[in-house]
Order: sequence, then C-alpha cells, then structure tokens
Amino acid sequence: MQLGIALAVVAALMTNFASLLKHRGCHRADPVCIRSPLRSARGLASSPWFAAGWGLAAVAWLVHVAALSMAPISIVQAVLAGGAVTLAVMAQRVFGDPVERRQWFALLLGGSGLALLVLTVPHFSGSHSGFSIGAMLGFEGGLALLAAGLVTGHRSGRLARHGGVLLAVIAGTLFALGGVAVKGLLGAGDMSIAVTAPWILLIVTAGILAQYAAAAALQRGGAIETIGLMGLVANAAQIVGGVLVFGDPLSTHPLDLTLQVAAFGMVCASALLIPARLSGTKSLAVAT
Repeated sequence: MQLGIALAVVAALMTNFASLLKHRGCHRADPVCIRSPLRSARGLASSPWFAAGWGLAAVAWLVHVAALSMAPISIVQAVLAGGAVTLAVMAQRVFGDPVERRQWFALLLGGSGLALLVLTVPHFSGSHSGFSIGAMLGFEGGLALLAAGLVTGHRSGRLARHGGVLLAVIAGTLFALGGVAVKGLLGAGDMSIAVTAPWILLIVTAGILAQYAAAAALQRGGAIETIGLMGLVANAAQIVGGVLVFGDPLSTHPLDLTLQVAAFGMVCASALLIPARLSGTKSLAVAT
C-alpha cells in the first residue's frame, strides 16, 4: 500500500502539470467541435503545448493505474485530491496564470475535506479490489445517467453562461466512471474475453468522451477553475465509489462519522468557490 500511495503522489504532480500544459495548448487551438471529433483532435494535436500535456498525462495515467493496483481507490484519489494545492503553485509560479485568493482557499478546503474523509476511515490493508457486479453496475450506471443529465443541462440556453463549469463537471464525472471501471478490472481476476471486452470498451469510451469534454472546458475557462473542478469531481466520485462499490469502510464512531459528513460538506463548498470572478477574463467560444 505504501508504494501505491507514493505512486499516487507522483501521479498527482504529473497530472496537474500535464493539465496546465493542455490548458495552454487548448487556448492556442481551434475551438473543439463535438460534431467533428477527428478535426478537433487534429487541431489539438497540432498544438505542441497540448501534445506535450497529453503525452505526460498518458504516462501519469499509467502511474495512476499502478497505484490503483496496490492501494484502495479511496486512498489513491484522496492523495490526488491533496495535490490540488500544487496545481495553484504551478499555475502561478511556472505558467504565470492568476490565482484568486478565494481559489487558493477553495483548493485547500476541497483537498483538506477529501484528506479528512480518508483519515477518519478505519484502518485497513491491501488493494481492496473486490466488488459485487450489482454494486458496480449500479454505481457506474448512476454516473452515466448523471453525465447524460449534465449534457442535457449544458444544451439549455438558461445555463449557457455556465457552460464551462458544466463541461468541467461532465469531464470529471466521465473520468470517475472510467477510473472506477479500471479499479474493478484490476481486481476482477481471471475473466473471459467476452466479459472483459465490454469492460475495456466502457473504459475507452468514457476516456475519449472525458478528453473531449475536458478540452472544451479548458478552452472556455481559466486553468484553476477548470482543472480544479474536474479533479475535485473525479476524486470525490471515486472516493464514494470506493465506499459503495469496493467496500472501503466508513467509521462507526460517532465523532469520526460526523467528521466524514463535514468532509463531504467541505468538498461541496470547495466546488462552489473554485469558479473565478476575474472581471478581465475572456472565455473562448466552443462550437457545438
């Protein structure tokens, strides 16, 4: 488990840096058009910043998968969430992106809430990869329905001005859907190709859709609000998946249980505080 946690730390740093590279690349590429996925992919790939970010993100994903194979998903995602503060440091010091004081507080609040959630769980060991098919299907189906509902909301004219935020939440939800599926596949043991093929197809499909949604969100919003919100949603959803699907235990002690409820409240408050209020920020339109 210790090695898995160490790998999660490495994955967090690599993922944040890769996301900042992709953010810069997205703002130098043509607007993402969901109806022309291949043209959009070529446009993004033509940006050296985005290509470098995507390559680094691919390596970070492999490190993340290795961490999931060694440690419980709730622990791994809490470590990734705790790396949110490094996102603000890298954005401001390396890339020169503005970070509002409120956003610093939001990232600290969200990362602290997720860390508190894990610190209050009972001690356990191993990778905690066992699950029931019913729990897996129910949770993954719920995430898929949530993503579909958010897509419907994104198309609503009334919510158009919040399009970047919704796209970030959609991307985070899809990343979580794929992450929980990867964790399940790692713990599934020997399975026939007839069973693993649809599972792999789900992971690939969720990953591709998440990448398009993330690119569109990065084009419309600032680095901190977009990357921070995607990470917060993805990590929080996968921690919940660790509890509901893989049986990562919650505390039975009244005080610890109260702290866990407070931790979820901190995460929700963080999500509300992350979007920027910089008056001079310009958003790029995204073709639909």
